[in-house]
Order: sequence, then C-alpha cells, then structure tokens
Amino acid sequence: MSAEGCGYEIIDPAFRELILPNAWVEKLYGGCRWAEGPVYFTDGDFLVWSDIPNNRMMRWVPDLGVSVFRQFSNYSNGNTRDRQGRLVSCEQGGRRVTRTQPDGTIEVIADQYQGKRLNSPNDVVVASDDSIWFTDPTYGIHSDYEGYKAQSEIGACYVYRWDAHSRELTVVADDFLKPNGLAFSPDESQLYIADTGATHTENGPHHIRVFDVVDGVTLANGRVFAEIDPGLADGFRLDVQGNVWTSAGDGVHCYSPAGKLLGKIKIPEVVANVTFGGPKRNRLFIAATSSIYAVYVGVAGAQRP
Repeated sequence: MSAEGCGYEIIDPAFRELILPNAWVEKLYGGCRWAEGPVYFTDGDFLVWSDIPNNRMMRWVPDLGVSVFRQFSNYSNGNTRDRQGRLVSCEQGGRRVTRTQPDGTIEVIADQYQGKRLNSPNDVVVASDDSIWFTDPTYGIHSDYEGYKAQSEIGACYVYRWDAHSRELTVVADDFLKPNGLAFSPDESQLYIADTGATHTENGPHHIRVFDVVDGVTLANGRVFAEIDPGLADGFRLDVQGNVWTSAGDGVHCYSPAGKLLGKIKIPEVVANVTFGGPKRNRLFIAATSSIYAVYVGVAGAQRP
C-alpha cells in the first residue's frame, strides 16, 4: 500500500517516463528527529543515514528492518562513498569530514582551512579522481541541537575541494550564503550546489546553482539552475539522464537538465535528502524529517558512490 499522504504530481508529460504508475511510496521507518544524508551500500544491499539531533546513524536492511549503525556519530550529516567503497561523512559535531576504513578506523580528511576550524561540514561528494568536494555552512554551530554552539572561525561559508594526492584543501566557491547539498552531473562536467540561505536570512536564497567543472579542479560560469518552492534544496541526486531529484518542502521535485520542473513525489513531511539505491539503482530513498521513505522509479541513479 502507498504511504498515507504520498503520491505523484505530474507537471510535464516527460515526468510520466520517469515514474512507475504501479509503484507506490513506502514508509520504511519513523522515529528520527531529523533524517539526513542517506547513502546506499549496493554491495551489502543496505541503506545508511544520519539522524542528526539524536547523534546517531541508522541502517535499514531489506527484510530485516532498522538498527543503529553508529551511535554517537559526532552529529553526522551528509554521507557518500568513495571509489573504494569507504564511507565518507560530514560530522557537524567534529566540524570535520571523515572517511571510515574497512576495519572501522575513522580517518580525518579535513577539519581546518588555513589554520582555522571548519564551520560544520554538511554534504559531500567524491569525484572519479578521488577528490572530495563538500559544503561548509554554519548550521552545526548555530546551537547545541545538531552540534555544538560556537562562533565561526573562518567567518564565511565556503565550498571546498580536497585533493586526494596532495591532500590540499582549496576553496572552489566563496559566494554562497549557506551552501548545502551538492552533486555532480553524470559525466562530472557540471557541479550542482544548493544555497539554503533562506533558513536564516529574510528573502534569502532557496535555489540550486550549477557550475561548469574546469579540468576537474575549479568551478566557472555559476548560474541559478532552479528556485525551490516550497522549501529548500537541502540535498539532491541525479539520474543517468541528468535529471535532478531534490528535496523540497512538499516532497521530492524532479527537474530536467534544462532546469524545468517535471513533477513531484508528494511526501507528508519536509524532505531533507535523497539517494538512489537497490541492486539496479532504480529505487529512490527519501530522508524526510522523522521518516525514511522509498519508491521505485523508471530511471536509474547516476552510477556514483
């Protein structure tokens, strides 16, 4: 049965080709305080996500249900996997980006820039050259609810690239109010980055920008890709066709590569983030406030970690 309050809204006929009329949204779990950062482990066939205020990470396994993946997660937020299958996480409490080795050892990737502590890393992606790109707004240091209240040492909110070979951290975007979710296009020629500055600034940004990726190192030609209404583009992922599936206030919004809103998957809670998973990567997992939802769709997620 479909989860109560869920459904589809067709805005452009092209959306019909991206959804399955006989597939319904399922509620897999409730009981989170703020579900975020879903990541699918295809090799193990399970989903991991952050429950930020509860300072834990959870795991869902098909037919087995939900268990605690990591207690005292340092208020982890966004998660992804690198090309070697290692978990990469943004820890708001530790104000750092970490990588979990196969033996469970947690390695610090970045926790400072030019001698100053990062704010509270939020979301993260890994490129094919093993570089790690992440956003660093101040949400985790605004209060003790999702981290530890503190002043920003850097005094700004940047988007960073960590080079896997030199281990150097560089700023790739410095003109965001609150950089948040980010994701590469399937061919990595473009990087999409959300600005959710509207959370703390009246009439602030609530859009996704897209940049050209130059030589896999720098960003250029930034422009607004889509304005999100209602809500914010807290987190998003792309499918193999280049469509953007993003969080919003009333569910998941799907945009074409040209930035046209095609349709919505209506969810009765504010959505924070999504990821594609399952053996065929054609199941969309939705982290929405207190719950995790899932729905099979008519397109596969881009083949990224």
